[in-house]
Amino acid sequence: MAAGLDRIAGFVADAAGRGARLVMLPEMSAMLAPGPEQRAAALAEAEHPAVAAFARMAREAGIWLHCGSIAVGAPAAGDDRLANRTLVFDQNGVIVARYDKIHLFDVGDLADGQSYRESDRYRPGDQARVIDTPAGRMGLSICYDLRFPHLYQALADAGASVLAIPAAFTVPTGRAHWHALMRARAIETGCWVMAPAQAGEHYPGRRTYGHSLIVSPWGEVVAEADGESEGVILADLDTDAVTAARSKVPSLANRRSFTGP
Repeated sequence: MAAGLDRIAGFVADAAGRGARLVMLPEMSAMLAPGPEQRAAALAEAEHPAVAAFARMAREAGIWLHCGSIAVGAPAAGDDRLANRTLVFDQNGVIVARYDKIHLFDVGDLADGQSYRESDRYRPGDQARVIDTPAGRMGLSICYDLRFPHLYQALADAGASVLAIPAAFTVPTGRAHWHALMRARAIETGCWVMAPAQAGEHYPGRRTYGHSLIVSPWGEVVAEADGESEGVILADLDTDAVTAARSKVPSLANRRSFTGP
């Protein structure tokens, strides 16, 4: 984990030096490892080395930092599963928001022959979050949440102009669905989409798709990373673009209730 956090600190400093006011990392940004290793490293939030490291990065760079997500120990009565948790830090390194992933990745028979049951190790969250940030009013989500459009419509209804979707997509699902889903969520809500993604091979048998994206409220990809290497992409999130997209196609305003089927 320490080596990964050192690399992240370099990218945060690079982004801040290029004018970024808010930096966002991918899902499981501090460590993406096999289950037993991930669990062993998932300390409680107050003791987690990544939490202290992220706070320091935000403070030293003078930027807001969205950690993507990390695995944290968060036992509940009779349930020792972890939380897949987003933490957002302000420029002083203070945690201003938390979000636990609501929709967990329980799927099978993918094109790579693998199946996943995230709920075996993680407990789902139940609270959607929208927060004020330097990039605008931001709705929080993580990876598989992307496939549930009603969540993003609720975030937009709560005032979100930016959707945060850090991810660690599999290669088969990424090739088939990544760009289409990200553009769809932007178009449906008239929001900016920020989608930093894990990329490359993490351990034998575990590869992620990469292709971090920033998508405009009109559904245009304005910045994209490749599928293998680490790096930084940047964009100016113009709030006027949100107003313009929603004026052209006011689908949120045009929704109607209905009965049936």
